[in-house]
Amino acid sequence: VQPVTHETTEAAFDYEGLYQAKLAKKHEDKSYRYFNNINRLAARYPQAHTANAANIVTVWCSNDYLGQSKNPAVVDAMKTALDTYGAGAGGTRNIAGNSALHLRLEGELAALHRKEAALVFSSCFVANDATLSTLCSSLPGCVIFSDKMNHASMIQGIRHSGARKHVFDHNDLGHLEQLLAQYPRSTPKLVAFESVYSMSGTVGRIPEICALARKYGAITFLDEVHAVGMYGPHGAGVAEHYDYAASLHAPAGQRIPGSVLDQVDIITGTLGKAFGIVGGYIAASSSLVDMIRSYAPGFIFTTSLPPPIAAGAVASIEYLSASQRERYLQQTHTRQLKGDLANAGIPVVPNPSHIVPVLVGDAESAKAASDMLLAKHNIYVQSINYPTVPVGEERLRITPSPGHDNYMRARLVSALDSVWNTLGLKRTVDWERLGGRCGVGEDRAFSELHVGWKRGVEHVWEDAQLQQAHDYERTRKGGVPVTPIIPATVQCVLQN
Repeated sequence: VQPVTHETTEAAFDYEGLYQAKLAKKHEDKSYRYFNNINRLAARYPQAHTANAANIVTVWCSNDYLGQSKNPAVVDAMKTALDTYGAGAGGTRNIAGNSALHLRLEGELAALHRKEAALVFSSCFVANDATLSTLCSSLPGCVIFSDKMNHASMIQGIRHSGARKHVFDHNDLGHLEQLLAQYPRSTPKLVAFESVYSMSGTVGRIPEICALARKYGAITFLDEVHAVGMYGPHGAGVAEHYDYAASLHAPAGQRIPGSVLDQVDIITGTLGKAFGIVGGYIAASSSLVDMIRSYAPGFIFTTSLPPPIAAGAVASIEYLSASQRERYLQQTHTRQLKGDLANAGIPVVPNPSHIVPVLVGDAESAKAASDMLLAKHNIYVQSINYPTVPVGEERLRITPSPGHDNYMRARLVSALDSVWNTLGLKRTVDWERLGGRCGVGEDRAFSELHVGWKRGVEHVWEDAQLQQAHDYERTRKGGVPVTPIIPATVQCVLQN
């Protein structure tokens, strides 16, 4: 037998050449991602400094939706845990990394969603990937039905499961039923969808999808990442918000039979957005959670969350379960901003949630608009392009928070108006002339079906619910006004 030799004149593969070619393609189609140096200032939320610490900008696109990352109750809990338990967890959950704080966090999450159990992951990307891949690879012959606008983490988990999949048009119940009806009721099925879709702000049609799932023998997998903390009287998400009054008065953690929340089989959420920390989780039946805990590599083979993170998450969940102030201010500020942008003719993708997507329509112009806002107006709003959104639907994604006041909002609207004029970007009337795009300038009836929520109801947070939240906070704080200043468009709701 001749010994193996690698002496040859053949050239090795050009690895660097491939890397450079892939990057060149990104630059050519204008989808290359640039990362701005933004350093948020806890004491000046929602302001930050850039690479130059003297350059202060106002951040209008953070996913720290309610400012919980700087909440004193959260920060103090993290400091105490850091002093008591140190910086790291010390291992996986199975080997030295399972503490009382982790168990308490999972108990808080299970109670929040009125489920039997919860399981915490390093992020919700990991939670979605690990849960979908593990569960659907375990169900014999499983078929997955996925909303067209689902997040990349869900798509990844579905792909890793190896299960057969069908993609239904966004929020299209007819299309979903047509696909479900192709299979016997005995075939294991899972319908995966979201409550608030992060780039459009549209809302999943949760009760209708749950009803279809029951009819055809499927289970439901609901991603509440961009809703937890912000919807429902306790911050459990949009599923809780459907039964606002019942959830408001039911004992914590107790099931509400027949409620929308009770109809959802698996809920996933994040600790890294409205809760202001980092991490992800699932909430479901105790047997499903234990099965994922026992089989999912994404849970088993990774270091658990540091104790200070778990402590901060517990404090944030407890705080937002009791406080309506942050939700009230976020929603009222969102209403005001959407109204101001409509008056200025700035094209906002219609939706009933807290997301304010401003349609630009091409990647190069979206980046130019973002750059101009930062350089000339000291306002940071990140541009969003493919593959996060489809080509031709590039946008600026704005997220009003409790900390944005009337002056900040007026500056933002004025700056956007200036940028639109300077760059010659399409306004709402221009999109109408072109037949519309992603809800802007399109038929109202079509838009209502597309954006989800309740037909004919403009906002997830309805006027009466805002009134209740406001009155609750005034009473809880001994009559102290809910600040910042209540936007004028909402004051009429409170005065009636």
